[in-house]
Amino acid sequence: MPSNLPRFLARLRLLPLLAALPLLSGCGLVVLDPAGDVARQQGDLIVLSTVLMLLIIVPVMVLTIFFAWKYRASNRDATYKPDWDHSTQLELVIWSAPLLIIICLGAVTWVATHLLDPYRPLARTGPGQRVAAEARPLDVQVVALDWKWLFIYPEQRLATVNELALPVNRPVRFRISSSSVMNSFYVPALAGQIYAMPGMETKLHGVFDKTGDYEGFSANYSGWGFSNMRFAVKSLPAGEFDKWVAETKASAEGDLSRNAYLDLEKPSHKEPVRRFAATDPQLFDAIVNMCVEPGKMCMHDMMSVDAAGGAGIAGIGNVRQVTYDKFAARGTAEAARWSMRYVAAYCSAPVMSGDRPEPAPVSPGKLKGEGLPVPNKPARTAVNASSATRPLS
Repeated sequence: MPSNLPRFLARLRLLPLLAALPLLSGCGLVVLDPAGDVARQQGDLIVLSTVLMLLIIVPVMVLTIFFAWKYRASNRDATYKPDWDHSTQLELVIWSAPLLIIICLGAVTWVATHLLDPYRPLARTGPGQRVAAEARPLDVQVVALDWKWLFIYPEQRLATVNELALPVNRPVRFRISSSSVMNSFYVPALAGQIYAMPGMETKLHGVFDKTGDYEGFSANYSGWGFSNMRFAVKSLPAGEFDKWVAETKASAEGDLSRNAYLDLEKPSHKEPVRRFAATDPQLFDAIVNMCVEPGKMCMHDMMSVDAAGGAGIAGIGNVRQVTYDKFAARGTAEAARWSMRYVAAYCSAPVMSGDRPEPAPVSPGKLKGEGLPVPNKPARTAVNASSATRPLS
């Protein structure tokens, strides 16, 4: 008995941990119990995939224990066949079952990948609740800053920092970008995550079907202040959302002009909730095109110049000194002064508009075995049509 006392005392140390297990029942599994239809379908996909994989994992674990027990050294009644090395029947069972599971997983994943494409407009807000043809989604422009989130509401003409409010049962269309490095925009209760990248625009469609307070964050490491890159998410009834818009406008710090954005863009962490008026309808597109600085050429203008063969010898001197540009050209060190320039704007083309047409809403029904519909072929132009009917000489 004394020799077993240390082992017994070691087991007693585990009792507090066992007593704390019931407390885990209070943890919220937001991924599997979200407040949005898209996130709920994604959670169902996780559960279905897990169940399909357990159809293989559980029998394998049970059979492992069964064979270890049946063919133990002390069991003299177990069949002993030292020369056995093959069974066609067993091979069929061992390989056909995983193959069928893989086929099922592939089919489910392929269908869900298309139906839950973050770029596709929503066709429903919940099971059996189709989106009306005349319903307009709420546009929210998202910018990942260092280390905070900026949300611009072009329709409401306001902007917030680290606070996202959305009306319940109204589809939301996010246009997402970043100011410097890649981040990942993720609201587990609403929809899946999608990357925010500088100089690029990604999209995400989602909808809340429950009201409440939730949380969003960056799911991609982006530097020193990454751990505090979280924001509050509010799902509000339509009337309360309108009230929130009015209160936000009343408490705005000022207008989010381009100069104000450049100050806001500078790295900071643990940034409190801030609210602005947003009267510049092209601010987000200027952020995407990296031309917020006054007088700087936008990327789409530069690409137009490049597509035309360049600006020629006259463009060599078209550079201006800056004090605050993207990280690759910021700073005051003499060694980097040669790179502290940018190409000045001389094109008259406006910044790309955010009113680009969206694809038509899709049917929420299950895809059939024949797959997705074949895209429409481009219409033949009059020139092509005439050339097609012209006789060969």
